[in-house]
Parts: sequence; structure tokens; C-alpha cells
Amino acid sequence: MKNLLVALIVFSVLVAPVMVSAKTAAKEKPAVPAGNLLTSFTGGESGKSMINIVLVLTVLAFAPAILLLMSSFTRIVIVLSILRQAMGIPQLPPNQIIVGLSLFLTFFVMAPTYEKINTNALAPYMNSQITFEEFIDKGSKEMNTFMLKYTKEKDLALFMNIASLARPKTPEEIPIRVIVPAFAISELKRAFQIGFLLYIPFLMIDMVVASVLLAAGMMMLPPIFISLPFKLMLFVLVDGWNLLVGSIVKGFY
Repeated sequence: MKNLLVALIVFSVLVAPVMVSAKTAAKEKPAVPAGNLLTSFTGGESGKSMINIVLVLTVLAFAPAILLLMSSFTRIVIVLSILRQAMGIPQLPPNQIIVGLSLFLTFFVMAPTYEKINTNALAPYMNSQITFEEFIDKGSKEMNTFMLKYTKEKDLALFMNIASLARPKTPEEIPIRVIVPAFAISELKRAFQIGFLLYIPFLMIDMVVASVLLAAGMMMLPPIFISLPFKLMLFVLVDGWNLLVGSIVKGFY
């Protein structure tokens, strides 16, 4: 639960600047009468505070996507989904189990990063040892360090060139708007590479079963009905969940 709370606070680091600006604007601008609500959105000084509130609500709506794309969740959930397809049982395990397991594995993998944020940023800020700006800077720096560790240079260069940014001298100079999409597509590539390797043993079983059925003249019997028990048996005998989950988690250490 502690890591979950820290993870939620990590997200607040991203939306905090917008929320602070909205709060400040609300204090400086007078309240808008109910009768002039429509006018406040069309123009005038009082409309700025309400526009800021709308922006904050919009950012909060994207909170899950922002948080999940900045962690190990993307790789884990895609690999588990590909495994389900490779075994030939797209309904099992259910989506709720796949997503739930991916979330808890994500918190397990991200625990060291969240603990660093708690130690270096959150705890000092709660104890009034650092300012809010320092809290945002230190918290973002820890997340950037994690993402840069697993981001390919080719993907970083892609977004740096699109944004027309100069080549950075240090990793700290790379803006977060470049790191997040580069990290996301790097994780997608790794997930598909792992998925390709997962498909090979199950594909071999399907080919062997299909060849045997064709040689026996049983052309009307779908090979998936015969190969599925063999694939399940193979996965259980090699302790597939232990091997797969262990390999995914160890890939982040």
C-alpha cells in the first residue's frame, strides 16, 4: 500500500504545476456569478480561472494512461496478452486477471523507484525541508532516470529530431515530453520481441499436430482441439508462469 500511495503521488508530480497555477489564478480572480457562466468561457479575465479548472480536470482524466506509460506496465501486460493468444485460449485468463497481475507486478518492479521518490522528495517535502518546486524536480528526476535506463537511443533521437531539439550533453537535459513517448515505444518493441519468442514453442506444437492429423487423413478435425491440451501440459510441466514472470521482472533489474 505504501508503494501504491507513492505511485499516486508520482502522478501528482506531473499534474501539480497545472493544479498550482489553477489554484493561484482562482485566488487572484473574483468568483464568477452563475448568470455570467457562459460569458466567462467566451472571454474576460474571470474566464481564465475556469479554463484552468477545465484543463486540470482534463489532465486528471488522462491520469491512468500517464501513470501506466511511465512504468513497466506496458511491457508486462502485452507479454501476458500475447502468451494467452499463443496458447490458443484468448478468453483465459480473463482480462481482469491479466490487468490485475500486471498492475501488482508493476508496483513490485517500480518499488525501488517509488522508495527513492519517497526518501528524496516526498518525505522531505512533507517535513517542510524542501520547497514544492524542489519536490517536483526531485520526483521527476527519479522517474526520468528509470525511463531513460530502458529507453533506446534510437527512439530518443527520433523524438529529439521531431521536436527540433539540440543534442543534449547530459541525460538531465532531455525534457520529459521526449522521454515518455520514447520510453513507451521502446517498451512496445521489447514486448513484441518477447512475444515472438513465446510463440515459437506453441507454434511448433501446432505444426506437429497438424502434420500428424493430415497424415492420418483427419482433415475435418481442427488441429487446435488436439494441440491445446499438449500446449497446456507443456506450459505446466516447465512451470511456465514462474519462468515467464521471473524473466519479465528480472529484465528490469
